[in-house]
Amino acid sequence: MKQKLPTETPVYMFLGFLESGKTKFIQETLEDPRFATGEKTLLLVTEEGELDYETVKFAKAESVQLVVLEDKSELTEENLTKWQLESGAERVVVEYNGTWMLEDFFNAMPEGWMINQMMTFFDSATFLNYNANMRQFTFDKIENTQLVVFNRFDTTCDKTEFHKIVRAISRRCDIVYEDVNGKAEFDDIEDPLPFDIEADVIVIEDKDYAFFYRDLTENLEAYIGKTVKFKGLVATDSRMAPTEIVVGRHVMTCCEADIQYCGLACDLPEAMDLQTRDWITLTAKVQFQKHRIYKGKGPVLVAERVIIGEPPEEQLATFY
Repeated sequence: MKQKLPTETPVYMFLGFLESGKTKFIQETLEDPRFATGEKTLLLVTEEGELDYETVKFAKAESVQLVVLEDKSELTEENLTKWQLESGAERVVVEYNGTWMLEDFFNAMPEGWMINQMMTFFDSATFLNYNANMRQFTFDKIENTQLVVFNRFDTTCDKTEFHKIVRAISRRCDIVYEDVNGKAEFDDIEDPLPFDIEADVIVIEDKDYAFFYRDLTENLEAYIGKTVKFKGLVATDSRMAPTEIVVGRHVMTCCEADIQYCGLACDLPEAMDLQTRDWITLTAKVQFQKHRIYKGKGPVLVAERVIIGEPPEEQLATFY
């Protein structure tokens, strides 16, 4: 009889570059009887680090199957399915190569695999250099993680630069600084928005559109019913009504390769014959309602005032 995968398989992902502390953390996790309760576990390791796993120390060593991928070409749905069936794994733990993009893993995930937890580790001594020279990889490992851990953190160092880099990528994840003795300290740096969300009219400066767009999409309830004002780039489509447009900015989150137009649906008070690439200064009330742009409900800017104008000096929005 042909074996079938479980309907749902939780996946625990541990991300970061070599010698960032991933192996040590996973080793300690699998030694902990609170985590290692006997569930059959597939441990996927995609790089060989400074430390080797001491599988005999795992709390339930007989329930863990270790598979080491020698090359990214082995990261296929066929292989992942085969290894899960061979091990009978009910869950998967992944130590992921810092120079492999997460998209490669997501594309290879068998049906039923679900990311349950994602943690990212960095060596504090090398993080700033990695970020300066390999930003696409640091961005990739922070964007969707739940926790960023800075290992071997020198407590005399200023945390601000580390904080700013992480928060430019994600406002959702927790940040922990762990010193060489293993003492952990959660990040408590206040991170106010660069505009006043409580103002009668929330004025978004050109340089702050990226922050506005991200916060609006992540924290929509805080904006519903409020009035915003910003300069944006119009996009239109023949399928939209004459009073419907999209307005936004091109945003660079990581590097030039990932620049994308981040726009919001907008309902005009009347047809204005606006064209794609027109620049407007928009004052509008934020509502959550149905719109054909979203094929359902989403944030809609109900325009109160629209002024056609010239492009801003800096047309690209960033988090820096």
